[in-house]
Amino acid sequence: MTTPVRLVAFDLDDTLAPSKAPLDPRMADLLVRLLERVEVCVISGGQFGQFQSQLVANLPAGADDKLARLHLMPTCGTQYYRHEIGEWKQIYAENLTDEQKTRAMSALEASAKALGLWETETWGPIMEDRGSQITYSALGQAAPIDAKAAWDPTGEKKERLRAAVAAQLPDLEVRSGGSTSVDITREGIDKAYGMTKLAELTGIPLDEMLFVGDRLDEGGNDYPVKALGVPTHAVEGWHDTAAFVEGFLAEH
Repeated sequence: MTTPVRLVAFDLDDTLAPSKAPLDPRMADLLVRLLERVEVCVISGGQFGQFQSQLVANLPAGADDKLARLHLMPTCGTQYYRHEIGEWKQIYAENLTDEQKTRAMSALEASAKALGLWETETWGPIMEDRGSQITYSALGQAAPIDAKAAWDPTGEKKERLRAAVAAQLPDLEVRSGGSTSVDITREGIDKAYGMTKLAELTGIPLDEMLFVGDRLDEGGNDYPVKALGVPTHAVEGWHDTAAFVEGFLAEH
């Protein structure tokens, strides 16, 4: 007998939408239809404001009555928000201490400069304090998609930086983020942590969840969810995801 899927979780950038770009109307409509069938979680490296502008603000009119079934986990699950009584309420945040943030930013900047990866032509800040996560974006937070895609197509630059910083911060979690980013959180806190917390707080077992993401390869920021044993589905971009959701809705 097939285990029922009670919750579908998604990465955001390059899974539900292009990096930092708004949700396409087709994807937004599919998410609302999915919310009618199952609980939905979005877990990604961006901060809550990005979730609001990229995702929530682009859901179709009339979706408000379904938001209670939508779980938002910014900064790779280090934060968790639920929609209650007409507003988004933070359920938890695994914030870094000021000392941890300072060490993280210093290690990122020094290592990027030593490796020749500290770019001078950027779009917005390279470093961002997201409370529970420090994020380094090589080309800046607002870099265009084509520039980001061209900067490190193999992921080799990002991995060199991640490894160098991880060696300096053994008490923190240092991992590859989006196409040009490296994320730092408290030790042991990644998307697997977020999904485990989600199971605890919702009462939905991990084997009754399904995770959809574009970086399920070993070393990718979605891989910890796969390693945890959650059923997964790999995609390459939001069009893939839309096609998958359409198939899921047809079967459920």
